[in-house]
Amino acid sequence: MKFRSILAGATALALLATSAFAADYLGGAVKSTDIGGKMVLTDANGMTLYTFDKDTNGDGKSVCNDDCAAKWPPLIADAGAAAEGDFTLVTRDDGSTMWAYKGWPLYYWYEDAAPGDISGDGVGGVWHLAIE
Repeated sequence: MKFRSILAGATALALLATSAFAADYLGGAVKSTDIGGKMVLTDANGMTLYTFDKDTNGDGKSVCNDDCAAKWPPLIADAGAAAEGDFTLVTRDDGSTMWAYKGWPLYYWYEDAAPGDISGDGVGGVWHLAIE
């Protein structure tokens, strides 16, 4: 009887703790990862994703092209990708397709070297962590 109570308690705790783990989206291409107490979107390898204030939310475009995209590479979508939940597709000026979250195109920062790096947060006052 005591063992069943302990087992039931452990099961309940495990179910509650599950929400603290990273969530997978787009078949695992994007994850929600706890970085510094914030649920930040990353790619499958844990590299941080960012949003850009100069993009217009929900207009299906990215204004970060050419030199901007060299420093802030877009999260490119695979051919045949389809919108899923809060994730939509944006067609870039060069014809490639990238992912957006809740209408905001998603980018990497070229100076982030390892999973969990967030050195792009706040750059120029217009780049921010993509928060879930």
